Amino acid sequence: MPHNLSDSSIRLREMIEKAIEDHKITRDEYDKILNIATEDGFIDAHEQALLSELQQMIEDKVVRFVI
Repeated sequence: MPHNLSDSSIRLREMIEKAIEDHKITRDEYDKILNIATEDGFIDAHEQALLSELQQMIEDKVVRFVI
């Protein structure tokens, strides 16, 4: 993993990877992902790419919202 990644980027990646592995995400997990991405007041390019990838997977129903 590159050294220039922020702590929030690493945590964001871990949460998104879990959602991808499970093929599901709860509203709480999604909210936590958004909170991690925005906690430092800036969404860097890596975080934006991760969020875009997750959003596309949700739209394609690869990852589904669960209650």
